[in-house]
Amino acid sequence: MFSFFERLTVAFPSAEPQQPPKGLYQFCRHYCQGMGKPLLLMSLFAASIAICEVSLFGFMGRLVDWLGNKDPATFFSEEASTLWGMGLLLLVVMPLLVLLYSLLIHQALLGNFPMAIRWQGHRYLLRQSVSFFANDFAGRVATKLMQTSLAVRETVMKLLDLSVYIVVYFTAMVALVAQADVRLIWPMLLWLLVYIGIQFYFVPKLKKVSTEQANARSLMSGRIVDSYTNIATVKLFSHSKREAAYAQEGMDGFLETVYKQMRLVTWLNVSVQLSNYLLTFSIAALSIYLWTLGDVSVGAIAIAIALVLRLNGMAQWIMFEVGALFENIGTVVDGMNTLSTEQSIVDKPGAKELQISHSHIHYRDIRFHYGEASGVIDKLNLEIKAGEKIGLVGRSGAGKTTLVNLLLRFHDVEGGAILIDGQNISEVTQESLRANIGMVTQDTSLLHRSVRDNILYGRPDATEQEMIAAAKQAEAHEFILKLSDPDGRTGYDAHVGERGVKLSGGQRQRIAITRVLLKDAPILVLDEATSALDSEVEAAIQASLNKLMEGKTVIAIAHRLSTIAAMDRLIVLDKGEIVEQGTHSELIQGKGIYSQLWAHQTGGFLGE
Repeated sequence: MFSFFERLTVAFPSAEPQQPPKGLYQFCRHYCQGMGKPLLLMSLFAASIAICEVSLFGFMGRLVDWLGNKDPATFFSEEASTLWGMGLLLLVVMPLLVLLYSLLIHQALLGNFPMAIRWQGHRYLLRQSVSFFANDFAGRVATKLMQTSLAVRETVMKLLDLSVYIVVYFTAMVALVAQADVRLIWPMLLWLLVYIGIQFYFVPKLKKVSTEQANARSLMSGRIVDSYTNIATVKLFSHSKREAAYAQEGMDGFLETVYKQMRLVTWLNVSVQLSNYLLTFSIAALSIYLWTLGDVSVGAIAIAIALVLRLNGMAQWIMFEVGALFENIGTVVDGMNTLSTEQSIVDKPGAKELQISHSHIHYRDIRFHYGEASGVIDKLNLEIKAGEKIGLVGRSGAGKTTLVNLLLRFHDVEGGAILIDGQNISEVTQESLRANIGMVTQDTSLLHRSVRDNILYGRPDATEQEMIAAAKQAEAHEFILKLSDPDGRTGYDAHVGERGVKLSGGQRQRIAITRVLLKDAPILVLDEATSALDSEVEAAIQASLNKLMEGKTVIAIAHRLSTIAAMDRLIVLDKGEIVEQGTHSELIQGKGIYSQLWAHQTGGFLGE
C-alpha cells in the first residue's frame, strides 16, 4: 500500500531541466509538473473531511434536542437509521478519508515533491558557467537549492490544502448555523471580514520580512561554509576570531530579521485572539437572546457555540499556517532569483557532437573582454597544427589562462571563432568538446570521494588494471597504497577529504595527472601541471608526461620556463596579444620578453 502511493509521483524526473520562469506563480507551477493529480486529490479529500466534520457538529445539535424531547423507550427504534448512518460515517468513512489523505501527503508528496525540485534544480545549476559559481558562495547556492525545494512544496500544499479546507469548512459551518436561525450568521460574517482585514494588514509585512530572512539565512550559511572550506588558510593566518566575527555579522543580520518577524507575529496573534473572543461572546449572547424568544432550540445553541469554539481553534491554526505560508513564499522568492538565473553558456539548438580527426586548433580573430570596456584579447589569431606542442608564455595577466578557458568554453568569445578540425566550438555540445580535452591545472581540486572515484572521473568505464597502470605511470601508485581514512578505508578506497585537503599538493597533482592519463583525450592542456611537484618527482614523471603528449595537440602554460623549453613552438603573450613566437633557441636570441624572462629565472639564482 505504501509503495503504491510512493510510486504515484516521480522523485527523479527524466526530462531535461529547463530555465524556471521568474514569476512566483509560474515558478511554483513549473516545479509542480508531475504532481498535479496527487495535489488535486489531496484538495478533494481535504474538502470531504471538512464536510464530514461539520456534519458531526450538526448531528451533535440534533442529539441534544433528541435527548431533551425523545422518549428513551422508543428512541432507538425511531432514530435507528440516523444513528447507524452517523456511526458508519464516524467509524468507516472518516477513517478511510483520513487514511487516503495521509497516504497522499506523506507517501506521495512530502518526500518526492521536494526531491523532484532538488533534482531538476541541481541539474540546471550544474549547467551554469564557472563564473556563476565564482560570483557566489558554494554553500549559499546549495542552501538556496535545499531551502527553495522545501519552500515550494510547503507553499503549494498549504495554499491548496488550507484554501480548500477553510472555504469548504466555513461555508458548511455558516449553512448549518443558518438552518437554526439566519441571524446567528451575522456575527460570523462580521468576524470573517475583520479576520481577512487582519490578514491583509499583516501578511504582506510578513512576506517582506520573510524574504529578507531567507536571504540573510543563506548568507549566514554561506559565510560559515566559506570558513570551513578554507580552514587551512584560517589557521595559517591565526584568524579564528576574525572568522567568528565574520560569521557573527551574518548571524546578527539573520537575527534582526527574526526579531522583526516575531514582533509582527505577536501583534497578529493578539489581534486574531481578540476578534475570536468577541465572536464567541457575540454568538453566545445572541443565542441566549433568541432562545429566550423561543426562536432557537437548545440543540441549535449547542451547534452554534461548539462551531464558534472550533472556529476559534481553527483561526489560531490558520494564523500560524498563513504565517508559515508567507515565510515559505519569501524563501521561494529569494531562491527564485538564484535558481531562475539564465545560463550564460548554452548549447545551440541542434548542436552536434565534436568529431576529432586531427586535433587542429585555430583561434580566428577572437575578441574577449570579460565584459569590461577595455580589451583583454582583441583580434587574436593563433593556429596550432595537429599534433603540435606549444607553450604559452607571458607575465601574469597576459591572457594565457583566458585562451585556455575560451577553448574549453568556460567563457564564450565575444567576437571571432575557435575552430577544432574546422568545427566552430560554439556550435558543438559542451560535453563533447570537453570530453576531447584533457587538462591538468595548477590548483588541483579533488572530489570528497575515494581515490578510485577521483581517478575514474577521467574514464568511468576503465578497468582496475587500466586505472592502476595510469597511477603507476604518474608515479602515484605507491603513495596511494599507503593512504587511509578515519573510516578504515585504505588505498584506492580511501577518501581524500573536501577538495583533496588530506593529500599534499604533490599527491593531488599526481592523482590529477593519473586522471588525465586515463582519459587519454586527443587535445591536452597543461596549466602549471608540475608546479606542485618537487624536482625529483617532476623528473620521474616527465617521461610519463612526454609519453602522454605523444600524438596529441598540446597547449602548456608554465611560469617555470624550463618545463616547456622543449616544446615545438613557444607563444609569448603580452596584454592579450602575441608578441613573439618560435622555438626556445630562436626566442633566446631574439632579446625580447622571453629572453628577459629566461634571464631572470636562470641568472637570478646562478649569478654571473
